[in-house]
Amino acid sequence: MTRTLALITGASSGIGAAYARLLADDHDLVLVARRADRLADLAEELRAGGAAVEVLPADLMTHDGINHVTGRLAAGDVGMLINNAGAGGYAPLTDVEPADINRLLTLNAVAPIQLVRAALPGMLAAGTGSIITVASLLAFSAGVTDPRAPRRTLYVAAKAATLSFTRTLAAEIADTPLRVQVVCPGVVATEWNGGAGHDIPWAMSPEDVASASLTGLRLGETICAPGLEDQDSALDILLAAEAAFVTGGNQPSLAARYAQASA
Repeated sequence: MTRTLALITGASSGIGAAYARLLADDHDLVLVARRADRLADLAEELRAGGAAVEVLPADLMTHDGINHVTGRLAAGDVGMLINNAGAGGYAPLTDVEPADINRLLTLNAVAPIQLVRAALPGMLAAGTGSIITVASLLAFSAGVTDPRAPRRTLYVAAKAATLSFTRTLAAEIADTPLRVQVVCPGVVATEWNGGAGHDIPWAMSPEDVASASLTGLRLGETICAPGLEDQDSALDILLAAEAAFVTGGNQPSLAARYAQASA
């Protein structure tokens, strides 16, 4: 049986490592992360099970790191791309250093799009391929004012970008054999964000997130919310609201509230 080559970013721990372990039985792997020592340990574990594993250390907060990975994808042999690398940077925007804005947006939004762009030509030429990008339920949370929610302006902006990117890309390549998915978990028990999820009893395991994503990919889901029971109904409501907003707002004349105020 031919083994598909999967490239996974943020593979040194958490959800990325969970994807790698789930895929290792029938995929060969390219593991990407900043921590070369952690990648080496995971690679040794997976090779012992029979997978061919390539280790590719790269910091996707930097354009050099992105170029390193896009260069690897340009070889055209990667049949599955999993964009998992990310960081929180939770803070009020005024507390975020200007240099960190660029670094966080590069990692959370620019890098996934650049990697998808690099992977697409090879997948289209092969006539097969899958792309998964890990976002967050917080991508839907811009209007949520629950005081328990973290200060998250920059993070939500990035994750909303990857959510919209994937949904739009899915329509763009709908007439090809390629499959794309954006995964939107809630709190996950990983080292991410200082390991905060480990202290929350209702946090989902990274293994469950990765398993739901791969199952959802087989089911044809463009959006995978691992903990959402009635996802189809929720998406129907979302799509109806979006259509009403776009169609209703695309008019040649002012809405009454503006016309009356300016009279």
